Amino acid sequence: METYRHSSLLHGCVMFVFLATISKACERPSSPQCFRRNEEETVYTCEWSLNTTEENVTFDLHINKTLFPNIRNTSHKIRAELLIRSRSVDIWVVAHIGNSSCMSPRRSVTLKHIVKYEAPRNILVSWGKNKNNLILRWPWPAAESYPAVAEVCLRRDGHPSESWETRLTNVTINESMYQINAMNLMKDSVYQVKIRQRSNKCIEPLWSDWSSVVIVPAELEEKPEITTKIRRINGIREVTLTWRKDCSLETESFPSAPRPEGTSVGLAAPHYSRYRRLLKPKHMPSAAAVKGVTYNLSDTQSSHGCPCMNKKTKNTEGNNYTMYVSYSAVNISVFAKNDAGESPKAIVQVPAEPAEDLKICDNTSLKKKITRGTCLELYEAENAALSPKNVITLTARNKGHQTQVKDYIRYLYFEHTCDHRKPRTVKRCFFYQKEGVPIREPQDFLAYGETDTSVDLSWKAISYTDQRGFQTHYNLCRVKITSRDDKECFNISTSKVKYHLDKLTPSSEYIISLAAVTRVGEGPQATLTINTKTEKSFNVSLSFGLVVGFFLLSTMCTFIWRRIKDKIFPPVPKPVIPEFNPCRQETQVPERKETVDDLTLHHLDPGEKSNSEMAEVTTFTEHWNDGSNEEMQSEGSDSEGSINESLNPGSTRQALRSSREREVTEIEQVDTELAMLIYKNGLVFDMKAESP
Repeated sequence: METYRHSSLLHGCVMFVFLATISKACERPSSPQCFRRNEEETVYTCEWSLNTTEENVTFDLHINKTLFPNIRNTSHKIRAELLIRSRSVDIWVVAHIGNSSCMSPRRSVTLKHIVKYEAPRNILVSWGKNKNNLILRWPWPAAESYPAVAEVCLRRDGHPSESWETRLTNVTINESMYQINAMNLMKDSVYQVKIRQRSNKCIEPLWSDWSSVVIVPAELEEKPEITTKIRRINGIREVTLTWRKDCSLETESFPSAPRPEGTSVGLAAPHYSRYRRLLKPKHMPSAAAVKGVTYNLSDTQSSHGCPCMNKKTKNTEGNNYTMYVSYSAVNISVFAKNDAGESPKAIVQVPAEPAEDLKICDNTSLKKKITRGTCLELYEAENAALSPKNVITLTARNKGHQTQVKDYIRYLYFEHTCDHRKPRTVKRCFFYQKEGVPIREPQDFLAYGETDTSVDLSWKAISYTDQRGFQTHYNLCRVKITSRDDKECFNISTSKVKYHLDKLTPSSEYIISLAAVTRVGEGPQATLTINTKTEKSFNVSLSFGLVVGFFLLSTMCTFIWRRIKDKIFPPVPKPVIPEFNPCRQETQVPERKETVDDLTLHHLDPGEKSNSEMAEVTTFTEHWNDGSNEEMQSEGSDSEGSINESLNPGSTRQALRSSREREVTEIEQVDTELAMLIYKNGLVFDMKAESP
């Protein structure tokens, strides 16, 4: 018994030394995991790991008593029939590194309950339309038969210090693809995303490995802003489209409530995130172009199958593109695309090249053989505005579409050829396969402005659809009701929608009709009845009132003008110089020289004069004073001395001479006064008083 104890102690010491030697020689591998990739798989995969840099490492896999030796990788595949699957088994692995061996911990498992899915691959990302949610999708074979749950980790790109936020969610199945939604994210930010998954159908599911990190760019919210430049080259239009592809996004940040502990930075939530308000979008935010942006272009001419335009879509990573189109109308759509989705489409409408005088087609190639490289386009022309709708395209491959051309429909006919892989328009005109008469009368046929001899008419033109042929003119007819034979018609140009009808009879009733005329015939008539007004006689009272009013107005204007003229231009007074003739030559009395020898003065009493003497003196005085000034008479009556002196003939002559001298003196005085008048600013000042 004692011997047994000593031998057991020795064996234990040996095992301790052996294990200590092994632990120092290598590091133990991890416990292996054995699983199937799905519930229907018949092959098990066993995986483990070992942290070593040594080469020539081999592994022995033990599943109960079954040994799978000399494995040189950290995984091994085993067929299901070689394993015990329905009951628990122990599995471990032993690593051999040189002369050392390391054994992993043991694990007891039931193999049929263990399933481990592969890591998600080819993950597609897109931003949702209604909410700030990110949609993640990846393909999975027979996804409907294998429900699963997923764990997604997110953080903002460019912020390595931020921790990953982990979200666990059920996986939905959409078109044989797994799909999950990550809610409350910011669409104008860039995120890093990784996903792992596991089955929720088996008893002991294992998490798959993490997928590779996927960069999610910001959403393309704005459509590209396109500028167009068109150059015409002999039937070809060169259309150059330009846009801006990458620039910053102006935003304004608003701090909000403190972020709760345990939440990661950069994930949007209503109560703790930093909101960003868009101030002014600038074409393409840099966050949306973080992994590059591709621009997709397509046009309707290519989709209609015209030659030279074989590729229906064009892709470019630049900020401009040049394409060549014909003279027919074309719509060009442009949208940007990144890994997270597409922007709204920008539609550039290039209308048909205008032609002032499009004529009727004299001949077409519809009934001829369409050669390769030739394309015919027929646009239904419902009105004058031609749009690329209801287009019939005929080529050498699809000439059977010619049966789609309808009768009585106006078409805008284009004929294109391929010139060095560029579509060139060689002919364009209006075309009817078959013509008829209009099916509708001119609409809104109205009469207005009736007078005694004329009336104005207006109407709306008939649409191309109702014309059913090439309209040549309008036929306008008038008939006087009292005289049915008095009918007169006029041809009116198709470009007119108004007409002045004159030379009518006053106080008469007329029936007026209007109809459109094509090359086939006349269509329905639009009619109306008018009554001309009574002829008005000349209104005499009105005319008289106008004359009186004009006279009063002219008189008032003349008076006002004179007043204004007197105020602005006052009149300059003119001096009045009376015409004076002091004495005619023939009436002058010849001066006689008298010699007085002796003079005796006697004082006479007036009472002593006789009547005869007074009469004689009076007669003599009147003889000399005939035609002279009245002042002579007044001065003669001043004193007796002067009367007595007049009785003397010598004295009388002297008195007359003095009178004439006095008159001459007065005239000279008047001339002197007139000479002293000074005129200033139209006013007359008398300066005589200022003289000394």
